[in-house]
Amino acid sequence: MSAKKFNPRRVQTANLHTRDVQAIIAATGNLYESISVISKRSRQISTETKEELNQKISEFNVGTDSLEEIFENKEQIEVSRQYERMPKSTSLATDELMEGKLFYRYRQSEDDKASL
Repeated sequence: MSAKKFNPRRVQTANLHTRDVQAIIAATGNLYESISVISKRSRQISTETKEELNQKISEFNVGTDSLEEIFENKEQIEVSRQYERMPKSTSLATDELMEGKLFYRYRQSEDDKASL
């Protein structure tokens, strides 16, 4: 009986995508600006998802919290699993940027505002 060695190339994950760096750069003209836009949108998506999840889970909360009820609430567990299967917020934000669905703008400095 032979033992199989771990091969990282065979591991497949749903959230692992190879991205074309040149396409990311083309979205804003600068890689770091693109990453900044992606990270800010990712935080927005994450916050929205967290609020939605908390709202759905709070629907299942009852007034008394006993140890037995915490482990037996299957509806909460299923809702949590559903959110765990969703794509990560960074992947969604990157897809939005690549598809041109994101609008971003630069803040004006005080000097720029005064000259207008």
